[in-house]
Amino acid sequence: MLRSGVYARARILENMLTVSIVIPAWNEEERITDCLLNATRQTMPPHEVIVVDNRSTDRTAAVTEEFIAEHPDDNVRLLHQDDEQGLIPTRNCGLNHATGDVLGRVDADCMLKPDWAEVVSGIFTEDPEAMGATGPVVYYDMPGKRIGLKGDNRIRQSTYRADGGHYLLFGSNMAIRASAWQSIAGEVCRDESDVMHEDVDISLHLLGKGYKTVYSPRMIAGMSARRMDTSFSSFRSYMKRFKNTFDAHPQHWRTEKPEHTLYALYPVLRTFYPVYQKYLDSMDINPAERVWMREQIEIARRDDGDLVD
Repeated sequence: MLRSGVYARARILENMLTVSIVIPAWNEEERITDCLLNATRQTMPPHEVIVVDNRSTDRTAAVTEEFIAEHPDDNVRLLHQDDEQGLIPTRNCGLNHATGDVLGRVDADCMLKPDWAEVVSGIFTEDPEAMGATGPVVYYDMPGKRIGLKGDNRIRQSTYRADGGHYLLFGSNMAIRASAWQSIAGEVCRDESDVMHEDVDISLHLLGKGYKTVYSPRMIAGMSARRMDTSFSSFRSYMKRFKNTFDAHPQHWRTEKPEHTLYALYPVLRTFYPVYQKYLDSMDINPAERVWMREQIEIARRDDGDLVD
């Protein structure tokens, strides 16, 4: 039979807010299965996982459909946003169709830590004033993951802020209360020129409503460092999105600029990324599959230990 602690935990989870996970996707057939496996292998099952395909020309949609067929109990849904190309309309489609109390939003190359949904639910359950939440990321396809996570946590806590210290959400690892999204959904910038950071835009719209955003070091996601494997001109254009977004919201301000830190890190990461990928390929290692393997094994052992004859 089950131990009493299992029953107590089950009662706690029953009283927590539900979490939907929204994943915009464009040509992500290589990573979408790993992403879905990590999104559904959670200590607290998400209310739903929504993949929104945006005119992919590869097998992203087909791979997602195969996953759904093979995992019918995981409540994964596939939506198609074919009206226009772009992250923002695709993201909006997913968030507008989500039915959970809290709406998580991650990228299709992101691997959520096994307790991510539970941590997110706890944040919003315990703090009724929290309307947006974010946390650090670990680059699963780079070496030194533990040190990298500590560094990312420090950088995000200290520099991803606006209006005197309010936290900015990070698109690869963010969640927003459903009621908060509904209040800003019609106001978020469309950014048809594609020159802004859509996650920073959401953050500033939340702050404009006087909503509280929070940061949790325990809300952890894994993501690829592939952004660093681009030319400097492309990277510089991406970094300019910070300024462009704040220029579009002149009523908001910041004292720290995370792009300065990222500029400093770019040469090192740009050098090591392709070298490390060759190593992973030579060893036939899938870093997305392995990033949370230790935690997944520990959870499996804990669950087995909760059963007695």
